[in-house]
This record gives sequence, C-alpha cells and structure tokens, in this order.
Amino acid sequence: MADELDLVVERTLDAPRDLVWKAWTSPEHISKWWAPRPYQTPEVEIELVPGGIFRTRMTGPDGFDSTGTGCILAVDEGRRIVWTSALGPGWRPNDGFEADCGGFPFTAIVTFEDAPGDKTLYRALAMHRNGADRETHAKMGFSEGWGTCADQLGEVAKSLGAGR
Repeated sequence: MADELDLVVERTLDAPRDLVWKAWTSPEHISKWWAPRPYQTPEVEIELVPGGIFRTRMTGPDGFDSTGTGCILAVDEGRRIVWTSALGPGWRPNDGFEADCGGFPFTAIVTFEDAPGDKTLYRALAMHRNGADRETHAKMGFSEGWGTCADQLGEVAKSLGAGR
C-alpha cells in the first residue's frame, strides 16, 4: 500500500508471471530492460537471497555512467523482491547511495501477480524516508523512467516465451 512518501509504477505485462520473473531476476535479461533506451546496462549482479548484492551499471550516449549497489532484503520466489539502496551486500550500510541514487536512499518492493489472459500485474513501489527525497525522485523522472523500464521488461519477458 502506497502512502505520501512512495512512488508507484504499475503495468499489466503481456507475458506470464514466470517469464516476467525470469526477465527480472537473470542478469542477462536485466541488462536488456533496466535502463530506458538508448541508455544501457552493461553490468548486472544480483544474488536473490536476503543480504545479497543487487548492483547495476548504467551508461548513456551523453556520457552518463552510474553504478548503483544495493542489498536484497526479501525474496518470495516468483512473487516479490524487496531491495534497498540504503544497504550494500551483507546488510552493510551503503556509503554509495549519495552518488548512486541521486543523493537519497530508497527501498523498492516489486511484486508480480497473475493477470487474466496469461499476463502479469507488475508493480514497483519506491519508498522514501521523507517528502523531499520522494519529490527529488519524482523530479528525476521516476514515473517516466521506471514506467519505460517496466514496458521494456514486458517486451523482454514476452520474447522469452516466443516458440514456447
């Protein structure tokens, strides 16, 4: 449930939940959708256990180059991933979020639910510590950026089902 400190993106993706999950949890697939095109994600590291690393490096045609390192907090196989930029691998406080995440920590809760027609209801919730952080994230283009990435996730997941 979102409150005034949260930002949310929801999409119904045209792929079954198992394929959306696979696209979200496999580095070779994450690299195809994590950054809004024409930006790219040449490096991904994810360890799907509490305390595990979640690291991405995004690059762009304008010289943009940013690495974000976070910590997986919870995993409900096929249904939910919770991660945060406030912590690094092994639950260590993350000194890097100031540079990595626009100067503020956040926690993301990503859920995957079956939807009619062999589709998936995808929801990404970004939780912030205060209104200023939420507003900064919104002004960075949260809705457009995370929305575009959700759409790209759907494309990648659907492609995994081709010939199924």
